[in-house]
Amino acid sequence: MKKILIIHGPNLNFLGIREKTVYGETSFEALNNLLIKKGMSMGFKVEVFQSNFEGAIIDCLQKAYFDNVDGIIINPGAFTHYSYALRDAISSINIPTVEVHISNIYKREDFRHKSVTAASCIGQISGFGINSYLLGLYALYEELNNKETSKENTNEEKTDEN
Repeated sequence: MKKILIIHGPNLNFLGIREKTVYGETSFEALNNLLIKKGMSMGFKVEVFQSNFEGAIIDCLQKAYFDNVDGIIINPGAFTHYSYALRDAISSINIPTVEVHISNIYKREDFRHKSVTAASCIGQISGFGINSYLLGLYALYEELNNKETSKENTNEEKTDEN
């Protein structure tokens, strides 16, 4: 079973409480339960982490490397717009990572239009409410299965050559 890590950045533990018109009514706990259940149905073991502290998120990313995590979904929250340290941490671990946002960051205040972390990810999904996370799971499913298929094809080609 492939291991997927969901990382929630600052203030996401307040889902269902803060700015419901922007982030919806789904609670943090309900979102995590949904992701764990959906992940299981896709053959994933989903682990969840949340922190309001940049360093703790970086520690979690580095730990993911040593724990052989197969894929990551990250919502960096406000760190999206200015955390080069987070960007570097994502790049350094070489684990397929999808950046997600509940709101469409490009329809919000100007300072939210730039993501410094997205360039270190395989893709970014925003604006679909909590479905952004589910779309992230689907994206990782496809990415990981395509990698596996590519490895199998490469191994078959090597076997055929011998």
